[in-house]
Amino acid sequence: MVNNLFDLSGKVAIVTGASGGLGVKFTKALASAGANITIAARRVEKLETLKVELEKIGIKCLTVKCDVLIEDDVINVVERTVKKFGKIDILVNNAGTASFTSAEDVTKEEWDNVLNTNLRGTFFFAKHAARKMKERNYGRIINIASMYGVIGNMQNPLSSYHASKGGVMNLTKALAGEWAQYGITVNAIGPGFFESEMTKDLVSDASFKDFVRSRCPMKRIGKPGEMDGLLIYLASDNSSYLTGQHICVDGGWTAV
Repeated sequence: MVNNLFDLSGKVAIVTGASGGLGVKFTKALASAGANITIAARRVEKLETLKVELEKIGIKCLTVKCDVLIEDDVINVVERTVKKFGKIDILVNNAGTASFTSAEDVTKEEWDNVLNTNLRGTFFFAKHAARKMKERNYGRIINIASMYGVIGNMQNPLSSYHASKGGVMNLTKALAGEWAQYGITVNAIGPGFFESEMTKDLVSDASFKDFVRSRCPMKRIGKPGEMDGLLIYLASDNSSYLTGQHICVDGGWTAV
């Protein structure tokens, strides 16, 4: 008998920022492994479309409108998930944003929006989900950081984004240390460049493609699905002794 270590059947996941881009891909990856899912974002109509897709393959799905800048929205997602499914096993902290403004021109409003969305939103979702996970002495929290949490860059003015994702990386370590005693692992995935709603204009630009070829050892951006295996591993029981880690899926970008 084959023991599928990556089977998520019976698990319950929350995915934030699930209305587009990587959030949709992460949701479908977890669903493909059998997890039932709460999908949360501001654009409810897109969540409802995704829900229909998931239910066609037998996945139970809850959609909840949520702005991660509003803590009451975060609490509502957590409470409604527990009410519907009885538990939370997995949290994918994916909601994020960026501001392409040179450092000397970044406004307070831009800075606060990026830091509050990417870092504060990640923290408060982890906080409230972990409270429920502690009750069962089990949890998998996966924060979506970035390779730009590890390195700087000369191509695009993204100082607030770099700062927020660097914060997510070290927050991941801090929470991992604090919650390991409760059976909760906390890890981060650091994507390189993948096409998404936020990056589609950037990655289609000819000069950017030249930049990638000159900088990335694999000379290309990521393909759809190339983070799925890592995501499912971190969400599964097979990753029970891995916590506090940040793994970049970047074609070798941060290796050279």
